[in-house]
Amino acid sequence: MFEYAIEAREGQARVGIFQTPHGDIRTPVFAPVGTQATVKTLTPAQVEELGATLVLANTYHLYLRPGDEVVRDMGGLHAFMQWPHPMLTDSGGYQVFSLARMRKVDEQGVTFKNHIDGSTHHLTPEKSIAIQENLGADVIMTFDECADPHNREYLEKAVERTHKWAERCLASKKRKDQALFGIVQGGVFPELRTSSAEFISALPFQGVAIGGLSVGETKTETQAMVELVNEILPEEKPRYLMGVGTPEDLIEGVRRGVDIFDCVLPTRLARHHSVFAPEGRLNLMNSVYIKDERPINKTCDCYTCSHFSRAYLRHLIMAKELLAGTLLSIHNLRALVSLMDEIRSYIIQGIFEKQVPSLSEHWVNNAKRTVHS
Repeated sequence: MFEYAIEAREGQARVGIFQTPHGDIRTPVFAPVGTQATVKTLTPAQVEELGATLVLANTYHLYLRPGDEVVRDMGGLHAFMQWPHPMLTDSGGYQVFSLARMRKVDEQGVTFKNHIDGSTHHLTPEKSIAIQENLGADVIMTFDECADPHNREYLEKAVERTHKWAERCLASKKRKDQALFGIVQGGVFPELRTSSAEFISALPFQGVAIGGLSVGETKTETQAMVELVNEILPEEKPRYLMGVGTPEDLIEGVRRGVDIFDCVLPTRLARHHSVFAPEGRLNLMNSVYIKDERPINKTCDCYTCSHFSRAYLRHLIMAKELLAGTLLSIHNLRALVSLMDEIRSYIIQGIFEKQVPSLSEHWVNNAKRTVHS
């Protein structure tokens, strides 16, 4: 269980299979985010139909509501949300530092006021693991401290604390049917990233995550840190770049040896009326689409593109129909799942690097800008 077999390589890019109790994960893979045990606007059957094989749920949010013990008593996340495939939960660390109010950090953990009702909670490495064991995902994460990536003085303390918390997470883990991933921190500082990668690599985790990126640093800084870290991390373990998921991130992350990605971007864009299209990121609210008979992308095989015009989708948006969010989310998620399918195929054929310029032309240069005309 939790074996990771690499099937093909091209440069640092690799294709592999990660075994879990709920099925194999083909990597590199993009995981839709189901923060509240649901991928927003979609049913589990729709997510499955898109070709997604891994879904992420959020420890912090599910601990607060409905409560991890409720989820446990309902049979765990797989039964609770009716998702039969692999699942991953984060540790709650990022949300504690980004959402919680009046937090206080010490060596034991973090005391914070919950953003929903203001109640006080104390989250420790041991408690984070216990919550994730109640939730029952296949892959769980160590409790870490995510800090300002440019604050060197504070990051030195945060990295040291993250390492101590990683050891405590390992010591407190009881379930053998869950893979525990350690998390590398260190902001944009090569020395801190190097020491963190070396420390986490030496511990008996089933995989390693790269955390604390896509939180304010530049793309160049992100890519440099990913490249540096992946030169150190064990070859035989999957690598997970946390919370990163633009098309550019996926392409460049795979080039640098990343296996697993997750991001809220596809569904968040959909809720803001934006979609990935050949000519750029479209804002379908624009009047130019009133009588546009074309699908979002005529080469896309998703349900949305197979059935509906841009004109109809704009109508749903303007009428504030909930179906708009569903149809746009279906397309955006399918676009990224398809991109990963394409990348895996290219690596297996040994032509990924040769195809990067065309992938970049189609995805990077288009998807990062919004067409307003």
